[in-house]
Amino acid sequence: MKKSPPLPRVRTDGVAAMVESIVGCKWSLIVLQLVRQGVNRPGAMERAVPGLTAKVLNERLRKMIRYGIFERKVFPVSPPHVEYRFTPFGRKFLRLLRGIERLQDELE
Repeated sequence: MKKSPPLPRVRTDGVAAMVESIVGCKWSLIVLQLVRQGVNRPGAMERAVPGLTAKVLNERLRKMIRYGIFERKVFPVSPPHVEYRFTPFGRKFLRLLRGIERLQDELE
């Protein structure tokens, strides 16, 4: 009996899991798009997207920080002013998303 070749190892951690977590979530993609367009304050993000609640937005922002895609900048003013920006890794991650968008454009 001929032995089958070993199956390739499937990665379920690291960058692959991060991409799945982000690309599989419409709100994460929307938040990435907003920051990419220069909308980087939480209140402005909520106002820009009907249905986006503060709770969901904060969860997505924390996820992006945890993955190293965003950095949170707090300005020492009253009232507090917070902005989210792409990290160097986040800008690299955007290249992946732009590739997905180009593929979608080609299919359409």
